[in-house]
Amino acid sequence: MMKKRIMVVEEDKKVRDALVALLEKTDYETESASDGPIAINLAKSKSFHLFMINLRLPGMGGIEVMEKIQEIDSDACCIVLTADATIELSVTAMRAGAFDFIGKPFQVDVVLNLVKHALEFKHLKNENLSLQKMVRDKYRFENMVGSSPSMNKVYEYIERVSDSDSTILIQGESGTGKEVVAKTIHFNSGRRNKPFVPINCGAIPESLLESELFGHEKGAFTGATSSRTGRFELAHGGTLLLDEIGEMPIALQVKLLRVLQEQTFERVGGVRSIHTDVRILAATNQDLEEAIVEKRFRSDLYYRLNVIPINIPPLRKRKGDIPLLVDHFLKKFNKKQSKEIPGLTDDAVKILLKYYWPGNIRELENLIERMVVLKWEDGPITAEDIPEKLVQSRRRSFPFQFELPEEGIIFSEIISSFENQILDQALAKAKGVKNQAAQLLKMNRTTLVEKLKKRRTTNPPPPDIDPKASLNRFYRDE
Repeated sequence: MMKKRIMVVEEDKKVRDALVALLEKTDYETESASDGPIAINLAKSKSFHLFMINLRLPGMGGIEVMEKIQEIDSDACCIVLTADATIELSVTAMRAGAFDFIGKPFQVDVVLNLVKHALEFKHLKNENLSLQKMVRDKYRFENMVGSSPSMNKVYEYIERVSDSDSTILIQGESGTGKEVVAKTIHFNSGRRNKPFVPINCGAIPESLLESELFGHEKGAFTGATSSRTGRFELAHGGTLLLDEIGEMPIALQVKLLRVLQEQTFERVGGVRSIHTDVRILAATNQDLEEAIVEKRFRSDLYYRLNVIPINIPPLRKRKGDIPLLVDHFLKKFNKKQSKEIPGLTDDAVKILLKYYWPGNIRELENLIERMVVLKWEDGPITAEDIPEKLVQSRRRSFPFQFELPEEGIIFSEIISSFENQILDQALAKAKGVKNQAAQLLKMNRTTLVEKLKKRRTTNPPPPDIDPKASLNRFYRDE
């Protein structure tokens, strides 16, 4: 492992030699300089992990030396040395980019601990920059998969809105890639080097969601043994994704609206107003306008979020993209599983094109991963490799087609009856467990509960609808 190289820039030879001896004894590699010009020439000829610079140097001062070194190496990490750690000059050095400062006379343990922390910080910073580059490369605009007209419209929106600070509402069914769109917007914006912070509003209990968003002070509630930074603070300067915004409790929607309007908030249990500079992206698989009618979502928050709407089409409405997506996922999982499966046979592709894809892109990705893992040989994936359940279910996975009788119908009763049948069957299969029933219907549990509350249990179905009849006649192939 390569030793960490540290430069000591100190006019006093005794102090300089003592620091060099201490660092080399701790297994660091060192170089030393008695003034600014020597230090700058050394920085030009070699790379250093850390610089320790005396603020009071002859001729060129320590701050100027640090600035010159940072021009040579923009990632330079510097610790300043000063005879008085309280002087204003030390504060100025910190503002100029110093990691920290050490006051004279030096204490051995203080010096070594600070050097260790500074080197760890630099390592983490470099790792973070590398990770950011990987993420930016992954979410480059051109890496999005699909060439259908509906997706081209999405690309156009992303290209036009990414570099603005406007609030965006991303709508689409579960599994359509809403978070991918959000990340693509962020990493193609002027905030790309700042944090991207997602929070799933439907996955966090209501009692904890406010603290997750805004943070809390020590003692704010039982169990708050220390202060906590919320997502708004973590995302400062960057982008906050409010995923599943339709699941946010009404009481918290009021507080969120205030933050969006005033750009300030208080931690739970706190009194100090904190300014936030955050771009808001919101995502949902719900019809928020319907949620407003049902009084589950505030209309004023909806209009505040819906500045620029982006609607992600379901996979069944962009089936021309399936071969491109299959190829993309096949390359991904071939690499992950060290395989060389060349593709799918025509019969296998036809099955995928006929399927309804209720789970959208996520379901397709999971299917490709499963088939790659289970494929023993590196030949193409055939129709026999596709799960039988998917093949058999494609005919009953399409929306129903109803034949209108000559005498007409009462529309609301037909819809209510059909919906009640589906709800009854889902609850029966789930043995009355609402979470499982909601999963069977690809529906949020809260939506299912609301429908059960409002269902028309007293109205019998119209005579031309048999509640016990098979539902197969209501489905059609696309």
